[in-house]
Amino acid sequence: MDLSWNEVGGLVLLLSLTLAALTFAGVAHRRAVLGASVRACVQLTVVALALRGVFAAPVAVIAVIAVMLGVAVWTAARRLGGGAGLLRVVAVAVLAGSVVSVGVIVGLPTLSRDTRTLVAVSGIVIGGTMTAATLTGRRLLTGLRTRRDEVEGWLALGATPRVAVRPIARQAVFEALIPALDQTRTVGLVTLPGAFAGALIGGAGVAEAAQFQVVVLVGLLCAEAITAVVLAHALGAPTHLPEPETDA
Repeated sequence: MDLSWNEVGGLVLLLSLTLAALTFAGVAHRRAVLGASVRACVQLTVVALALRGVFAAPVAVIAVIAVMLGVAVWTAARRLGGGAGLLRVVAVAVLAGSVVSVGVIVGLPTLSRDTRTLVAVSGIVIGGTMTAATLTGRRLLTGLRTRRDEVEGWLALGATPRVAVRPIARQAVFEALIPALDQTRTVGLVTLPGAFAGALIGGAGVAEAAQFQVVVLVGLLCAEAITAVVLAHALGAPTHLPEPETDA
């Protein structure tokens, strides 16, 4: 990235304030924040260079989207702490949500059918499915631990594992969608999301930018809902329950 000294100084100041706030609060994750910021700079520089080639040779977009999907699946599965079996389940859930949503947006097309739109929408949607998969899996695991007695009670009454876990799975899906729901409800009132701002900066008219943002927000809800439901269904009939959390 070609940053001016003012931009570099601004980034350093923002990062310094972030670390200062965490230090003041005694939160021991300063290294993670610093590492994430440095990685973002490096990765976006590499992506910017790579996308120049993609826009020059549109067929390369397949490789770009494949990388996005691979990293999203690996990240979500790692957050859930599972092995190869969980990796496959997460992959199916992320693919289901991403393919349906991006297919409708670009395939119909709801937005313009070009390489730039495909890459932009795919990145936003795949990122959303990654978050939905992570939140669904973690909420489901937490629910199984905290409500283990409830699940065991249903099982003792003769319910199948899926029926016994169903209320917890449904709650996990809903909670996973809360960030996307809040963003959609408050768009324009509290936030001006990146897609809207980016379209304006790129020279689009206000109406065009608003249309793009609405499609993206609804597409995100669609993708994240499908991903969360598929993952909750796949994990919603466990053969064994996790151990309940114990007070240290």
